[in-house]
Amino acid sequence: MSTLTFHWFLPTTGDSRHVVGGGHGSTPGTAGGDRPASVEYLGQIARTAEQLGFEGALTPTGAWCEDAWLTTAMLTQVTERLKFLVAFRPGQISPTLSAQMAATYQRQSHGRLLLNVVTGGESAEQRAYGDFLDKDQRYARTGEFLDIVRRLWDGQTVDHHGEHLRVEGARLNRLPDPVPSVYFGGSSPAALDVAARHTDTYLTWGEPPAAVAEKIAEVRRRAELLGRTVRFGIRLHVIARDTAAQAWAEAERLLEGMDPERIAAVQRGLATSESEGQKRMRALHASGTSSDLEIYPNLWAGVGLVRGGAGTALVGSHTEVADRIEEYHRLGIDEFVLSGVPHLEEAYWFGEGVLPLLERRGVWRHPAAPAPVEPGTVAFAGV
Repeated sequence: MSTLTFHWFLPTTGDSRHVVGGGHGSTPGTAGGDRPASVEYLGQIARTAEQLGFEGALTPTGAWCEDAWLTTAMLTQVTERLKFLVAFRPGQISPTLSAQMAATYQRQSHGRLLLNVVTGGESAEQRAYGDFLDKDQRYARTGEFLDIVRRLWDGQTVDHHGEHLRVEGARLNRLPDPVPSVYFGGSSPAALDVAARHTDTYLTWGEPPAAVAEKIAEVRRRAELLGRTVRFGIRLHVIARDTAAQAWAEAERLLEGMDPERIAAVQRGLATSESEGQKRMRALHASGTSSDLEIYPNLWAGVGLVRGGAGTALVGSHTEVADRIEEYHRLGIDEFVLSGVPHLEEAYWFGEGVLPLLERRGVWRHPAAPAPVEPGTVAFAGV
């Protein structure tokens, strides 16, 4: 079984001791008055994640948060190893410029860029950026976009006359080294086709294991028909404590801090979402009652009451959370993109409580740890 990879999350809309919403048709919450999304504070989170053993950090995209490219470029200067999983939307930038930006980022950061391609699930928000394609057209454009970018990264001179994109004589003078890994998520048939054909890691939001297994099987089937292999990751929040009672008490505190009017307003917005993934998230907390929010052992849907996008959290003792992670891993999930509020403190709870357990179980190693010595190898120390 492969070794697990963990990523953390950078709250570029601000941070708080409560759940901060935003995205997918919901009215954005703001934590700017609590902990603004400054380079200084985000740098604290990034350095903490780096120290604890996270491979990278996801930075979201949308009108409700700071720009991911600019913010993470600044954060490369206050970190040493951490990679940045930059979310961006193909409809807002040309493929040639994107390929060039990625190559520059890799050179200047010494290879610390990962790309999370977001097609854009909401037409209203896309129109604000000048994008008037419908959902299926956006996915078709994403496929064209990634085809062009991949060819440019391979050093080709590209002529492309597609339905949505057109470039002539496009080429890069300097190629990215290494080529950034491409992450992608989506639940509709059109999204699964793009994932199978173009992406390195397919990301799903935190649904119960049976639903995740179905997605994995379908993406893997489509990829195999194309002669490709895809890795799989999952996006979850986390509340890990020394005991299960402490973790669930924290979940209850977050729930008590959610104003009923706020929940209703967010849900009205999310009900209009075009995203298939968002519809699946909403279905997990349809009743909105506290007793129904644990939708699978240690999987809590309370976050989705006031937040668009990823709406579930692993909740439990460090051992229970580690057990659930291994359960997802057995399904084929190799990468976990996690978050928790506040993001600084929750990184420590997970990094100091859960990661050591997974290390002792042999399914995770700190990225900065020395390579293990092969049996029969004699190691000499310098003098």
